Amino acid sequence: MDTTPMFLQPELHEKIWGGAKLRDDFGYDIPSETTGECWGISAHPNGPALIKNGALAGRTLAEAWAEHRELFDNYKGDDFPLLTKILDARTDLSVQVHPDDAYAQANEHVPFGKTECWYIIDCDEGAEIVYGHTAPTREAFRQAVGEKKWDSLLRRVKVKSGDFFYVPSGTIHAICGGCLILETQQSSDTTYRVYDYDRPGTDGKPRPLHIRQSIECANCPHIDPELTYRVRQEEQAKFTELLRESLFTVSHWEIRGHADPIKKNWPFLLMSVLDGEGSLMIGGQPYALKKGDHLVVPSTVSELALDGKLDLIVSNPV
Repeated sequence: MDTTPMFLQPELHEKIWGGAKLRDDFGYDIPSETTGECWGISAHPNGPALIKNGALAGRTLAEAWAEHRELFDNYKGDDFPLLTKILDARTDLSVQVHPDDAYAQANEHVPFGKTECWYIIDCDEGAEIVYGHTAPTREAFRQAVGEKKWDSLLRRVKVKSGDFFYVPSGTIHAICGGCLILETQQSSDTTYRVYDYDRPGTDGKPRPLHIRQSIECANCPHIDPELTYRVRQEEQAKFTELLRESLFTVSHWEIRGHADPIKKNWPFLLMSVLDGEGSLMIGGQPYALKKGDHLVVPSTVSELALDGKLDLIVSNPV
């Protein structure tokens, strides 16, 4: 029974809003000074991550999912369900919305819509996001979009390091300049832009907008989700469950020495190291961890332990 964690080689994606923090803060070999996204744990066809170690070294996570479903608790569905990213927003992302599963399947012929969540790793002083809108009805939203009343329509929220935001499908949103964010999401690359600041794309022309789809998908009215954090404090570790919903759970683990053995309560586990270094212990075998590592712990692992000084975002499908 193979219990080797799968360490992944991230896929880096250039974006007109991207910067260089993925290199400067995480040490990734970025393709340019406008690199916006690190797809750290991905089996999506637009950027499948390579496995770096073990018997599956050189294969993609998508291939492992297709050929070795026993490592993923024989989880249901044809497609790997989640995607973990780190985003470096040097400037504002477009104001956008993502569809739910039903809309994505019917209109884009892809398996998943996109519900996501954000953990603010770092941000400039005064940084903000667009999170929701003020229109009370879909017709009011349609009218405000048509009249380009962006200042009154869009709801802006100040952010700071350590903040967490749940962004269900249908939420009008934008990550704004100066934010470095870890995003946990469904494995989807479907985005509908409703506003892009009338700026040119890399070809000098405005990027396409998706007004009809945005109006059809937007949650109207916007209602902030209620979040309840669940915290378990140990002598040298703190575990904070940030989100538990129908698709996935997301937690922040802070290790400051040694964490007692953690018993499996997941089908398989996605781990991203935000800061620090240490080790992951599985069946007496240590695996070194450092800032910027992304890995999948297979379902064959019944318990694990952690040592060192580590900050991690950990997730799993439900």
